[in-house]
Amino acid sequence: MRAQGIALPSGLKSRFLDGLAASDQKMLRAAATERRYLANSVITNQGNPAENFFLLTSGRARHFFITQDGRKTLLLWLTPGDIFGAAAFLLKPSKYLISTEALKDSLVLVWDRATLRRLAVQHPGILENVLSVVSDYLTWYVADHVALVCHTARQRLAQVLVGLSGVIGRQTPGGVEFDATNEELAGAANITPFTASRLLSEWQTSRAVVKRRGKILLRSPERLFVRVVRPR
Repeated sequence: MRAQGIALPSGLKSRFLDGLAASDQKMLRAAATERRYLANSVITNQGNPAENFFLLTSGRARHFFITQDGRKTLLLWLTPGDIFGAAAFLLKPSKYLISTEALKDSLVLVWDRATLRRLAVQHPGILENVLSVVSDYLTWYVADHVALVCHTARQRLAQVLVGLSGVIGRQTPGGVEFDATNEELAGAANITPFTASRLLSEWQTSRAVVKRRGKILLRSPERLFVRVVRPR
């Protein structure tokens, strides 16, 4: 359905809307379509034509990439206010480089490519905001590549835990809690599930983390980077 009259959730912040007047934000919402995606459904598929641009307004999503041998590589987690599908801005028709899936029931605002490019011409600030976000994605990619080449499995998994706690974590009396399975953490850190399980068990012994069913409670981030040497 068209987003005419639909306001963004109270308190939602998005860099896509930074610096835009209230009237321009209202115009953007009116030009969008609102869609609902159930948990575990795929929103965009890598290799498909980039015909739409998305703003996540509620729920949670995640980027992933399927390798030639069929392995699923997890990338960035997305929270309300995040955008994806920026290839739709390009003058030359393009394809989505990665896939995006909903992790929870989610709502998105969607702009088709023709409408998006027309709006970008009328309101250049939109494109400036998108380029700023894309620049951050490039920064993340460089950091992730350096970590894969230079860092140990322990360091990579520790960085994933700290990163996720800041993006999807909920502050609790005992620390920061977030949803993640061993398999998801292993995929994000480019390590095996066995290695992820071993490291998490070690950190649980040192009380850096507490593992629960499908959840991680990060109690002491600084302990993640300290290797405990067990007496022989």
